Amino acid sequence: MLRDKAKSGGSTKQGKVKGVTLVDSPTRVAPLTSAKDPPPYGARHHQDALWEGGNEALPPRWQQFDAGDGETQYQDDNLVMVSWNRPLPGVRLNEPRQLIPGCEWHISPLGRSYFVNHNTRTTSWKKPVPDRPAGSLTPESIIEGHSRCIWSLACVGTSCNIMSASEDGSIRQWTRDGKSVLGEPWRSDGGGVNSMAVCPDESMIVSGSADGRLRLWNVKEGSVVGDPWEGHSAPVRCLDWSPNTREIASGSQDGTIRRWNPNTGQQIAPPIETRHGFVYGVKYSPQGDKFASCGYDGGIRVWSKDGKLLIELKGHDGSVYSLCWSKDGAYIFSGSGDMTIRKWQSIDGKELVVLRGHTSIVRSICLSPDERHLVSASEDCSVRIWDLKTNQQVGDPLLHDDEVLVLAIPSDGRYIASAGKDKKVYVWSFEAALKQSGNQVRVRAYIAVVSIISNWPCMATHSPTGS
Repeated sequence: MLRDKAKSGGSTKQGKVKGVTLVDSPTRVAPLTSAKDPPPYGARHHQDALWEGGNEALPPRWQQFDAGDGETQYQDDNLVMVSWNRPLPGVRLNEPRQLIPGCEWHISPLGRSYFVNHNTRTTSWKKPVPDRPAGSLTPESIIEGHSRCIWSLACVGTSCNIMSASEDGSIRQWTRDGKSVLGEPWRSDGGGVNSMAVCPDESMIVSGSADGRLRLWNVKEGSVVGDPWEGHSAPVRCLDWSPNTREIASGSQDGTIRRWNPNTGQQIAPPIETRHGFVYGVKYSPQGDKFASCGYDGGIRVWSKDGKLLIELKGHDGSVYSLCWSKDGAYIFSGSGDMTIRKWQSIDGKELVVLRGHTSIVRSICLSPDERHLVSASEDCSVRIWDLKTNQQVGDPLLHDDEVLVLAIPSDGRYIASAGKDKKVYVWSFEAALKQSGNQVRVRAYIAVVSIISNWPCMATHSPTGS
């Protein structure tokens, strides 16, 4: 998971990405934990690592990426946190806005991440969480079961059950009050499940994993159909099913988009070299005549059905992590590492609106069924609702205990499901969230007709944790 790098003034690093390469994969051993407590507040470390290999090696369960332009990123697999600084004792690892104000991320000499809180003058193995103001809306339910962060969500069925896909390698289905629907979780043998998309008729789900392969699942039986689909050379970060159900598009950290026949698992066209670096999002238009992509380079590109570049949308000053279309295909919305959400005219790429309010990376966005509101999820640990008539935030932020990576809204528009690094799915009443600010709303009941679902642009959302 690559991350935008903060510059002075809070903007994000943006380079010409030629490719992103995994340089050093994690050592699959537990970090040294002989120290019961983290280093005390005010501790000073010499930069001498005590883990195996010392300063010349990465700590256990860390990865190193070549991010292009001579830049290197380092990821703690335990926390799914990324640093631009090499992990060594005494080196501050977090960037501005990556943690709540007054906190720092460090690594102990034994190779375990810990956090310094200058507000309380304490240290902890646990990442500091934001304070929840009095009167904040509480979720209708909090669903627990995954053991690692949740990358993807989707809402399915007339009862609007919630599907979740996780870094723990499993896919699970829940009722909105947290009861398991599938019994045993679906287990992928390809590592973490980074992305997921539901077939418009809801009979099948396709998932993308860390091993670069796609897997097709039978929803009723809860089992894999056939062999994994091979083609990508790096983790699959995003997926989308065409409205007519005849093809699936996948985007990967290898920088390509590939399209697949769901009946055969074979590619139906040559891969598209996107120039994104990592591909974080791919979405078919509701009419199915084109699709849009976004990624690490900060660009949004619209492609024809035969894979030709139609137009490029430029304006974000950071990686773009999520996309959705208006139902008529006239507009594209995007969420970015520059902390903004933007509305674009799809025919000519004109930027129409910029929504500001998040204080960190915007990871996921989705339109409400009536298209009156847009909902966004961010690494600032919040979900926010935006009125698209006034282009203003409505209600207070809906707060998580950690970074929010993905969200989804069911076809009836009655609730919002959101999830991320705290491994939980939060279910929020849409009506309650809007009433909180005095913005009364009557949530209309939408009939879950297959033809409507098949043209719905935000039924299955991704994260690339990502994002």
